[in-house]
This record gives sequence, C-alpha cells and structure tokens, in this order.
Amino acid sequence: MRMAVIPATDEADEGSDLLLWVLVWGELAAFGILLIGYLVMSMLHPESFALAKLHLTPRLAGFNTVVLLASSWQAALAANSQDKPGRQRLFLLLAAALGFLFVALKFVEYSSEWTAAGDENLQTFFELYFLITGFHLAHVAFVAALFVLAAIRLERSTIVILTTVWHVIDIVWLVMFPLIYLS
Repeated sequence: MRMAVIPATDEADEGSDLLLWVLVWGELAAFGILLIGYLVMSMLHPESFALAKLHLTPRLAGFNTVVLLASSWQAALAANSQDKPGRQRLFLLLAAALGFLFVALKFVEYSSEWTAAGDENLQTFFELYFLITGFHLAHVAFVAALFVLAAIRLERSTIVILTTVWHVIDIVWLVMFPLIYLS
C-alpha cells in the first residue's frame, strides 16, 4: 500500500509561522526581563558592578562574539542551500561546531570568573551574570545540538526555524555583550 503525500497548505505554513513567532517573542521577552533586571541592579549597585566587571575577560567574549556570528552565517548558508543537500549538511555541521566552540570558550571564561563570584561584595553582579549568560549558553548548546540532528534529517521547515532562533540568540548576545562587558 502506498501512502499519499499531502502537500503543505498555506494554512499549515501560517500555523508554523505563528508558532515560530511566539517562540521568538517569548525568547526576546525572557531575555529582555533578565537584562532589565541587570540594568536596574547595576544602577542600584554601581560600585560593586564596576569592580566585578574587572574580573571579566572582554577580549575572550569579543572573540566568542565573532565565533557566534560565524556560526550564524553558516546557519544562514544552510537555510539557503536547500537544493544542495551535501552543502546544507556541511553548513549545519559547521554552525553546530562553531556553536559548541562558543560553549567551550564560555566555560574557559567562566573558569577564570568563578573565584571572583565567591566575593560577597560582587555576589549580586555574578549571580545575574551567570544567570543571564548561562541561560544564553544553554540556548546555544541546545540549538547547536539540534543543528546536528537537522543535518542528519534535512527538512526545510526545521532548518528555517532553527536558523531563525539562532539569529535571535545572536541578537540577544549582541545586546548582552556591550551591556555586560563593555559598559
């Protein structure tokens, strides 16, 4: 018995588009709330936040920004290579590898910051810092893993959704980076 293939309808596409935008706006809202909380606390404790930032490594975070943007570029290339499955897989795996490199570099960065986090005077900053950057890091690791799975089973809608979410993760980092590391 042969199964019939049901073509995607505009109605189904609209439903997945709606789900994607709910996800995107939900992520932006969650990170927005965290970043607003960070800004409020930085205004309430300017001295301790300034002192805590001396323990950060902005150069490593800056390099990690380039890594994340390069990963995003690979994801965009994957989304635009639907007629070339081999290239699409390669781009997805490169996006994932760069995402995992971001994660590894972030753990290197955390290892040098962890000791300062125990200082009672810097505790508020580092609690927020690890919460915000850790939440972002979890997103990077999760979507990078999904890129690997997407490379195994290429599906246009999945790749578009993952790439869109990846770009949102980039936007969040591009706001976080100067706010936390450079201000």
